[in-house]
Amino acid sequence: MEEEVGVVQPASGDEEAHLAVTGAAPPVVGRRERKKQATRAALREAALRLSLRHGVENVTVEQIADEADIALRTFFNYFSSKEEAVVATLSAAAQELIAQFRARPRTETVLQAFREAVLIVMNQDDAASRNYIQALQLIRSAPTLVPRQLAVLAAQEKALADAIAEHIGHPAAHSTAYQTAGRSRDPIYPLLCAAAALTALRVVLDRWLRQTPDVGRPDMTLLGRQCDEAIAELAAGLDRPGAGVV
Repeated sequence: MEEEVGVVQPASGDEEAHLAVTGAAPPVVGRRERKKQATRAALREAALRLSLRHGVENVTVEQIADEADIALRTFFNYFSSKEEAVVATLSAAAQELIAQFRARPRTETVLQAFREAVLIVMNQDDAASRNYIQALQLIRSAPTLVPRQLAVLAAQEKALADAIAEHIGHPAAHSTAYQTAGRSRDPIYPLLCAAAALTALRVVLDRWLRQTPDVGRPDMTLLGRQCDEAIAELAAGLDRPGAGVV
């Protein structure tokens, strides 16, 4: 699967994370671009596979390149480190979540659409869904991956805020329509809603994974219930009186 060196510009960051920022669907690509995507996927999957087998701390970039049957110097055209390669699985899932949210009918509330998008992504019976769950499990046991995970979440938050703005009929904060409307501040609702929804998702997934030791047979019914519980809390509002208030 060796790729000609030099056809890919050195990446300044994870390509999937960039797509998550824009929320855009992957464009129709030619043969050369498909080769790049296949190489990136092979490295991403090899990094996850080896890290699950041996632990992130015991895996080297050289081993990942060998596992993917790709030259070491080609690895650095795609990823800056083994940690970035492992967490790229989360970037791919983030991109899919945004795409699924955008595809939901406008008749659904924001939180309903988000809930359905989450369950669609998590319930897909394919390698991508299994890899996502495995990557989440791995991050829980590998603190060195947390900074990369936070970077993916930050990119995903921006993309979701824009998607929420579209869902409710408001232009995104950085769009031409928003700028020409003479707005002086970012609309706070999409930003707050995206941050709250993704934080709730992180909490739900962490609780769910603790109760789902077998990633090969995840309990999707349990995940659905826990998502519903979190969504209900967000929808009801988080402000409550103190214990001393009569």
